[in-house]
Amino acid sequence: MSDQTSPSDLEPRRCAEQVHQPRKGELQLTIRAVATGCVLGAVVASMNIYFGLKTGWSIGGSLIAAILGFSVWKVLAGLGAKQLSVLETNIAQTSGSAAGSMTSAAGMLSAIPALGLMGSQFSYWQLAGWALAVGFLGVFYAIPLRNQMVVIEKLRFPTGTATAETIVSMNSAGGAGDALRQAKALLGWAVVAAIFTQVKYLYPAIEHPMIGNLIAGPEAVQAISAGDAVEAAGWVVLWVTAGLWGFSLLISPLMFGAGILIGPRVGTSLLLGAILGWAVIGPWSQSQGWAPGPIMKYENGPRGWLLWPGVAIMIADAFANLALSWRTVLNTFKPGGATLADGDELEPEHMRIPNAWWMIGLGIACVITMTVAHSVFGIPWWMTLIAVAMSSVLAMIATRSTGETDINPIGGMGKVTQLVFGAVAPGKADINVLAAGITSAGASQSGDMMQDLKTGRLLGASPRNQVIAQLVGIMVGIPICAGVYKIFDNAYEIGVDQQFPAPAAQAWKAMAELLSGGFDQLPPHAVPAIVAGAVFGTLLPVIRKFVKPAAPFVPSSLAMGIAFIVPAYYSVAMFIGSMMLVAWKRISPASAAALAIAVASGLIAGEGLTGVLAAIESIAGVPEGEGLMPVIQWITNGFQAPIVEAG
Repeated sequence: MSDQTSPSDLEPRRCAEQVHQPRKGELQLTIRAVATGCVLGAVVASMNIYFGLKTGWSIGGSLIAAILGFSVWKVLAGLGAKQLSVLETNIAQTSGSAAGSMTSAAGMLSAIPALGLMGSQFSYWQLAGWALAVGFLGVFYAIPLRNQMVVIEKLRFPTGTATAETIVSMNSAGGAGDALRQAKALLGWAVVAAIFTQVKYLYPAIEHPMIGNLIAGPEAVQAISAGDAVEAAGWVVLWVTAGLWGFSLLISPLMFGAGILIGPRVGTSLLLGAILGWAVIGPWSQSQGWAPGPIMKYENGPRGWLLWPGVAIMIADAFANLALSWRTVLNTFKPGGATLADGDELEPEHMRIPNAWWMIGLGIACVITMTVAHSVFGIPWWMTLIAVAMSSVLAMIATRSTGETDINPIGGMGKVTQLVFGAVAPGKADINVLAAGITSAGASQSGDMMQDLKTGRLLGASPRNQVIAQLVGIMVGIPICAGVYKIFDNAYEIGVDQQFPAPAAQAWKAMAELLSGGFDQLPPHAVPAIVAGAVFGTLLPVIRKFVKPAAPFVPSSLAMGIAFIVPAYYSVAMFIGSMMLVAWKRISPASAAALAIAVASGLIAGEGLTGVLAAIESIAGVPEGEGLMPVIQWITNGFQAPIVEAG
């Protein structure tokens, strides 16, 4: 906004917190803004499949879409195009976050892989149908809550606030240069990560170097693995044994980037959880004969036994944090004030979201959900109706939690539904998971929508235009998340292969099977481990809540639970990433503050997107792990593996 702009050329400020005063007629809902956001959101959705199946987490697309969307058009402005306005950038981040969040909302990291672990197989069209069924619920839940939570109560919604401030900063004097710097860092590190990931497909040893073989030799490693005595120094035996239990170096741009994003507290929690699970409890369970099989075997090995205390910690953490947020729950249902603060005003009628939109939209979304749930998954319509009703209530709680803390308790909302459906549909593990999927979808999209509406309120944007952009983004995200998930499902055994342990899905599956089958199905002595895990997972959030001086040093029980489920080298790699952030902040605080999120996002995006390409290559039959020459031979042989004659 130029200093020469006359006040009469500006829209009025509608709240004291507004950080941008738009010009009258400022471009907003344009095709290029929506398309830019959708393209970038599709990228985020794709990389979230790879990232989420490895770690159980996903990342939002708002800041990525805002920074890259603005930067792309800023560069094109040098070729005669017009850069995105503030309000266009807001539309780009709205459609981008909507498309990117469909990975989580459609259950592609939780409910769907959990059902896959339970033996269900789905076609692309079934997955897309499910995503279509649940993807819109949260948007229509959020719309009627917008005035109360954003306009009247002015809940902070930290990510939405940060996005608004970032967009304004990019359009300020010197801000465009900062945005381009962030974009260059993101894209540059994405290229580095992509090259590494593609080379890793051909030479996997560069990702996971077998240091034990170099130190002790392959024969000694094999003997130690078999439990035989070897003539070697004690530290060599210890090193090799630690490697067998997963304590090895994983060179993964994605994991390093994840470590930068989660920070030192959560990164250290992962390392502590890995040590407790894989260096203490796992070996103990094997030595006691409770898990006598190979270390990484689910059926009878320590990996399968550790799943139960790990899941117990994660579930207890979800419920404990939900219980500790009881004021938030109560505030959700307390009659709110209906009056605006002095000086505040609602948007003019042509910017507001008509009530008919969310009423009709919610009705249509409910019918689609019931139809798909019954025709594809065989769920009775009345059970789906119960799940949708629960979803609407729990989405309100999740949205308020997002506004107050920036934490959307999607897992906790799903677990509440699983408990209820343990009684509604006893013995039906698949229905249990799908009902929870409906609830988590509502919570996910409702929280995401409200973050975007908060951004729009601070920028003086039209909420009506934002809803349109959100709906378009969801429509783009649906085929992307279903297609990319199906690629990985065809290329790997999700939740079984160590590459994709799917920790969120493991938790959902375990909860559903426990509620439907009882404790008899558990491995030996898993019940005491579950009880201990539940106590531990409850205790840490309580200490963090009530012992304020200790709060910064209390580990994350959720992260520690995840560390029980994923191989230890994942936790070690993310810890290394978090320590990179610590070192970066010490060496150059200003650089870390400006670029850390961009660098981390680039590392995750580069490996995540190239991981999708690697899955396609695997399905196509491109030789994997054999070096470059077999690939050249495969190409010259007409994309067929060479025929080797017997004898």
